[in-house]
Amino acid sequence: MESMRKFSCLAFSFVFLPILSANAAEKNSLTIYSTVAPGSLPPSLYRPSVGVGAWANGNQVPGYATIREEREITLKSGANDIKFTDVPALIDPTTVTFKSLTDPTGTSVVEQDYHFDLVSSQKLLERYLGQDITVDQVQGTGMQNFSGKLLSAGGGGLILQDQAGKITTINNYADIHFPELPGGLIVKPTLLWNVTADKPGKQTIETSYKTEGITWWADYNALYTENKNGDGGVIDLGAWVTIVNKSGASYDEVGLKLVAGDVHQVQPEQQSVFRAQSALAASALATPTAGFAEKSFFEFHLYTLGRSTAIPDNSTKQIELFPEVTHVPVEKQFVYISSSLPFYGTPMLNRDYGNQGNKKIDVYLKFKNDKKAGLGIPLPAGRVRVSKQDDADGATEFIGEDVIDHTPKDEDVLIKMGEAFDIVGERKQTDFRLDNEHGVLDETFEITLSNHKDNDVNVIVKENMYRMSNWEITNSSEKYEKVDAHTVRFPVSVDKNGTTKFQYTVHYTWGVPSSPAIPPRGILPH
Repeated sequence: MESMRKFSCLAFSFVFLPILSANAAEKNSLTIYSTVAPGSLPPSLYRPSVGVGAWANGNQVPGYATIREEREITLKSGANDIKFTDVPALIDPTTVTFKSLTDPTGTSVVEQDYHFDLVSSQKLLERYLGQDITVDQVQGTGMQNFSGKLLSAGGGGLILQDQAGKITTINNYADIHFPELPGGLIVKPTLLWNVTADKPGKQTIETSYKTEGITWWADYNALYTENKNGDGGVIDLGAWVTIVNKSGASYDEVGLKLVAGDVHQVQPEQQSVFRAQSALAASALATPTAGFAEKSFFEFHLYTLGRSTAIPDNSTKQIELFPEVTHVPVEKQFVYISSSLPFYGTPMLNRDYGNQGNKKIDVYLKFKNDKKAGLGIPLPAGRVRVSKQDDADGATEFIGEDVIDHTPKDEDVLIKMGEAFDIVGERKQTDFRLDNEHGVLDETFEITLSNHKDNDVNVIVKENMYRMSNWEITNSSEKYEKVDAHTVRFPVSVDKNGTTKFQYTVHYTWGVPSSPAIPPRGILPH
């Protein structure tokens, strides 16, 4: 059976393993930068069963890290060939730096090679074509050995020729014995250094490099308790950082750092800005020996874990970002957006353009990230999951989640929870007048909000002026405020089990075109 096949090699070994100590966290550090959008990776992509090979096939972990480590080596005077093993499979060899801490002026690297042609069963067979090997095959309750020159290793079977010239085809083999590992194949990614040294003996060297295939993001958990009026309440907020390591190497007893900010990197054929996820851990929210501590670093923020940790290869690890903050005041907001059409840059003169209105009303939770609320700290971008306790049985039930961007202190945090069940909106065009010859268009809408809840609600109605850039509201039965060049908002109150209606008229003007704008496909001109 294929599952029974084993491959064995003799007489090969590698040296130069990492030297770890009680102070390893000080000597070896891992700094992670993330380019992943919070919540964008499905769990199936970062489960342990998905290895480096799977990521290399178009599913690369969207992040990278820089590693600094110290190792002890023994050098002779003059030229030395040193194998630097246990490096990530996704290392960028052009980023490697080398420094001798023992003799920095007398020791240097003259040449460096990166060997990444890792050994595999198929590669071993390909290298031994035309050479002698031994194959074991199960025969009844025993095992039979076949030795000879390997002529072919394709299609799942082997073809051998023994010393007498007899050719044997072997399928369903159990084991293959190779005399040695052929030159050029290695069991681990390896840096090969040519080092010159003035002084012989043991030296401590420091090296750093960058690797792809490692990332992290923030996850927030909030428990919502609603007040009697149903217009808000409080949340208990905690946060974790999730680290996914698919780099092809494990990092044992390292000092962990996370970087916040937009760190620029040059990419092949293009330049892009890598948005590094920020890790929160203000000193006020973390113990100095266990949690994260934050400080400004250039134009970014650096967050350092106060203890050493291990990040195994092909693993997902979670670490508390900050202890839970309780009783953060939150406000419930209802927002009605009947149409989210953008302004396309040319006048849209079709009467029916934008009249396919939405009836759903979005519901949000909003809180202030300030000291008064128990926060007042930079919140990193991440996914927020909100739950609420069912008073009937005490069970905690999931009620929504959203993604927040990096949020500085004293700014609002808005979490979209979903769509309201008992509040419905409707938008209806009641008048439309077009004078294309003089570049004038007037349009009137009626907004209806129906509240089927047993308490009053406040709804923010957001309207987009999508027909053209020059506009003004000439009449409105509700107060409004201009949000930006194409948006107004109407704060509207709706009584319990009641309905509120209001109208507004918008007046558009534009330079008279040589011909009317062509409406988007699927919309017929009036």
